[in-house]
Amino acid sequence: VQLQASGGGLVQAGGSLRLSCAASGRTFSSRFMGWFRQVPGKEREGVACISVPDGEPFYKNSVKGRFTISRDNDKATTYLQMNSLKPEDTAVYSCGFSGGRGACALSTVIYSTWGQGTLVTVSS
Repeated sequence: VQLQASGGGLVQAGGSLRLSCAASGRTFSSRFMGWFRQVPGKEREGVACISVPDGEPFYKNSVKGRFTISRDNDKATTYLQMNSLKPEDTAVYSCGFSGGRGACALSTVIYSTWGQGTLVTVSS
């Protein structure tokens, strides 16, 4: 599987962005996906993931109620809708392919493939 992330940019605090992660490969629909972010000097952290086959999402506490993860299996694409953005959301966001089924989790060790990051900058 190869992943291509897009949709980052510069936005003011309180604004919105939608990230997309397009996947190639035939196993996309049967594996859970996640969105992660990283700032310089810190470890990559999980933001949201979506389970298969029920599509149940799981979020980092600090983004609950603001971010929404979804997936379109026909387009082999995972989305992250980010609303009410805060300056502390500034990071390089990347998507991860787990190779796993069932309930997802935000631990980076269970994700086997990563897309290139897309930079999200939230100004105050």
